[in-house]
Amino acid sequence: MALDSWLTKMRSAISTSFQSVRSTMIPDTTATATTLPLVSRRKENVSILAFEIAGLMSKLLHLWLSLSDASLSRLRNDTIALPGVQKFISSDENFLLSLACADLIETLCSAAASISALSRRCADPSLRQFDLLFKDFADSDCDPYRWTMTWKEMEAKAKKMNRYVTATAALYKEMDELAEAERGLRKLCSQTFSAGKVVSAAGSQQRIFWQRQDVQYLKQRASLWCCSFDSAVALLARSSFTILARIKQVFGINDKPTSQILSAAAVHPTTIETPAKKSANFLETSSAMLIPPGSTLGAAALAAHYASLIVMMERMMWEPKAVGREVREELYGILPWSVRALLRARLKGMSLVEAADAGLAAEWRVTMRQIMDWLGPIAHGTIRWQGESSFERRSAAVPRANVLLLQTLYFANREKVEAAIVELLVGLNYVWRFELCQSLEA
Repeated sequence: MALDSWLTKMRSAISTSFQSVRSTMIPDTTATATTLPLVSRRKENVSILAFEIAGLMSKLLHLWLSLSDASLSRLRNDTIALPGVQKFISSDENFLLSLACADLIETLCSAAASISALSRRCADPSLRQFDLLFKDFADSDCDPYRWTMTWKEMEAKAKKMNRYVTATAALYKEMDELAEAERGLRKLCSQTFSAGKVVSAAGSQQRIFWQRQDVQYLKQRASLWCCSFDSAVALLARSSFTILARIKQVFGINDKPTSQILSAAAVHPTTIETPAKKSANFLETSSAMLIPPGSTLGAAALAAHYASLIVMMERMMWEPKAVGREVREELYGILPWSVRALLRARLKGMSLVEAADAGLAAEWRVTMRQIMDWLGPIAHGTIRWQGESSFERRSAAVPRANVLLLQTLYFANREKVEAAIVELLVGLNYVWRFELCQSLEA
């Protein structure tokens, strides 16, 4: 009887705790931002939206780091100097830097759109105008509330945002583990109890108690959960203004030679001269830069397909003996018609006798390695960029890694890439036949 009484109390306690946890995880939808009075809106916390805001902060942090002097030096001296970029996309440094600038602005605009949606929950009238203020600042450098920070201030805010992001990620993990532990305990309590299960349930209940304490601490003291919309959005808004000012500074878009605000704490601020000019519709003009010309793989919607094809050939190139007839037929089956036509014309006249030349096989291997050194990095970059973009569509606040569009096949010239792919296929064909002849002779 004592055991039954204890189990009844435990089930009741667990049921009550589930309701309390559920109430903390699910925001109240009975009142919206438009119906709340000003006083209560000032006290409104971001609650479950802490995770989205942490994602936005992470995206802005990534952008800020990508605009450091070291990152910009790598962009100019390494990224745009990649052989594949120079050969298949463009050798014009100004064009490539303009692409990089437009790509960074596009990422910032994506974050700004999410900030604008959050700003409608703020009590501060200036924050609720973020969308208009951001566009005005982009077009005319108008900053009526002086949201743009100095370098030193932004570095301090970046550290603060990083702490928020880390703590909010820890909160997400703790809440997930707590929910899993409570499900396990609920399942255990629904079963027939033995003495061993009673001890196990008691231990689980104690662990859940401590996990709740951890969750409560992270919510109230460390993470974004208990931040007000005003304080969170103010941090996001000021950071986005500062990042846009930094982009304009380093890519030479400002009317002034350097940004007076951002250069205040920078000893040697990096400036990259580009042909970019400020216009009345700065954001729209920048976005138009990312529309690929008709001669590119991006315009033909073939960048991802060709990237997969190149990666597949890369694997075959390193292990030609392991490539059977079925794999070759599969490769041929995914070739676009234009590549098939070029390949058929290129393979005419090649006989089985030629495939016995070891010297020619060695030359083809060298040629294939050289072509793959050009195509491989941008093909892998395309796949990474595609994966990140797909995930970003599912979660708008997810930050993108260090892959710019200019590092992908998106702006690559279609004819040049197809010619290179055909050369790879011809080389693979010869090496396959050479390996076959060698095996037959053995």
